[in-house]
Amino acid sequence: MMDMLLRQLYQDRASDENTLAILIIEKELLPLSITDGFNVVILLINSDKNISWEIKHYKIGEKRVAFHSLSQAMMHQTLIVGNHRRLVDWLVNGKIVFDRNEYLKDVKERIESFPPGDRSKKMTIQFTKMLRRFEEGKTLFQNGHYFDAFSNMMHALHHLARLSVIQHGYYPEVTVWEQVKHIEPPTYKLYQELLKSEETLEKRIELLILATELAIHSKTIIGSQHFLSLVEANGDLYLIADLMAISETEDYRVDLELLVRHLVEKGAVTCYKEETKAEGIMKTYYQFN
Repeated sequence: MMDMLLRQLYQDRASDENTLAILIIEKELLPLSITDGFNVVILLINSDKNISWEIKHYKIGEKRVAFHSLSQAMMHQTLIVGNHRRLVDWLVNGKIVFDRNEYLKDVKERIESFPPGDRSKKMTIQFTKMLRRFEEGKTLFQNGHYFDAFSNMMHALHHLARLSVIQHGYYPEVTVWEQVKHIEPPTYKLYQELLKSEETLEKRIELLILATELAIHSKTIIGSQHFLSLVEANGDLYLIADLMAISETEDYRVDLELLVRHLVEKGAVTCYKEETKAEGIMKTYYQFN
């Protein structure tokens, strides 16, 4: 009966030529899935560029149903940026009820194979987020804001965990620490120690800062790979505006200045100054080594 009522919600959409695939996620069958309090989620992928992400809510008997219509462009962007891990879970574990020309089968294969191009960009996104949280956490710690510092440093550790999972060729799932436990035990052990530690908050933050600093050092090359592949190490000089204008950096542009500064500190980028018309003011150029 429930299946029949659910079918009424999506069966008309299956005949629409813009509909590429429809999945159903039932919380009862997938207890680890994040469904925002709904018993059932219907996910429809379409080719309509005008509808990026549209949501409708229904009630069938005692069950709450959320209907998500998502454009394929938004789906691909979300998979790269990684800001909706529940979407990966839905695509991998949801029950397929409609699949035009095996579109979803190809998407799932892409998730499983995780092409190096996708992987490289996702690693740079996670690396820049880790840098941002680390910088903010360190600054807050130095100014005595220990609770906020700890929160930022734990977020940095989460980005490190996701970066590690991606580096090993997997999409970070909802249970990312379960993945890290098998993939990179030292990072998992650090996380476990922090949670169980009886040290003072100040000491735990100091440990986090030290561990994250080491992780940033060891992950700099792999974490910057996508960005470095977009610029030429041929002696060209770039303004920060030139780097910001590269369309492929859009997904991590908010943290790009921080990444460039980090690469300068690591010697991967050299700064050059040029005089401006205003005396005593120099314009900064960047050269990639």
